[in-house]
Amino acid sequence: MFGQVHEPWMTAISFSLNPDLEPRLLRQAYKRHGRVRIQGFLASSAAAALHTQLLERTDWLQVINSGELLYELDRDIRAQMEPGKAAALDQAVYAGARNGFQFRFESIRVPDDADARLASADLLAGLATFLSSPAVIALFHDITGEGAIRFSDAQATAYSPGDFLTGHDDAVDGKHRFAAYVLGLTPRWRLEWGGQLLFHGDHGTISHGEMPGFNTLDLFTVPQLHSVSEVTRAAANRRYSVTGWLRG
Repeated sequence: MFGQVHEPWMTAISFSLNPDLEPRLLRQAYKRHGRVRIQGFLASSAAAALHTQLLERTDWLQVINSGELLYELDRDIRAQMEPGKAAALDQAVYAGARNGFQFRFESIRVPDDADARLASADLLAGLATFLSSPAVIALFHDITGEGAIRFSDAQATAYSPGDFLTGHDDAVDGKHRFAAYVLGLTPRWRLEWGGQLLFHGDHGTISHGEMPGFNTLDLFTVPQLHSVSEVTRAAANRRYSVTGWLRG
């Protein structure tokens, strides 16, 4: 248990790895490409429970950057925003994506501090604790070959139509990021709906792409140029995941 339950999403779930994972094959793929997609990462019904929790939560914050500045808007603020201001913000987001680094999506963050995670009843804090547990960290050591990894940070993300993340490589001084991960929690998706995790090649090419998945863990080295393509208006649901970095 993670403490007293106060909200629907504050529910204890026993997380465990899929016992059928084959670390040797995953290690070979990661070494060859600098990335690997792990199918069926979590055991039992934990992934389905996580997806249900993310659907029900109301504490999402829309995060938007303007250069180095970060803006966070909760759903009440956005609901009360005048149409003209909402349209101007939308235009500014797309203008920022034309020539620079730009993103817009919703997020629920998880504290990095291990004690704060253990004291929290939040299901996402429980997942972050699991992803930083000795067994999971040992698996990450095995796959990546990086023994300096000590913990996983985490945030839930949700991409609605119009949301995207332009190209970046995740390298930030002082963060000690050795690899990035995306735990896919989207049960139904079509390729045409966008939201692809794209790895950039040379001269404006795409070296590899992964569409949103369910109970998949995309693991890739840092630094490595990648992006998330815009979710289209055709998408029948949002693109859900838990993302973060494996850090020293």
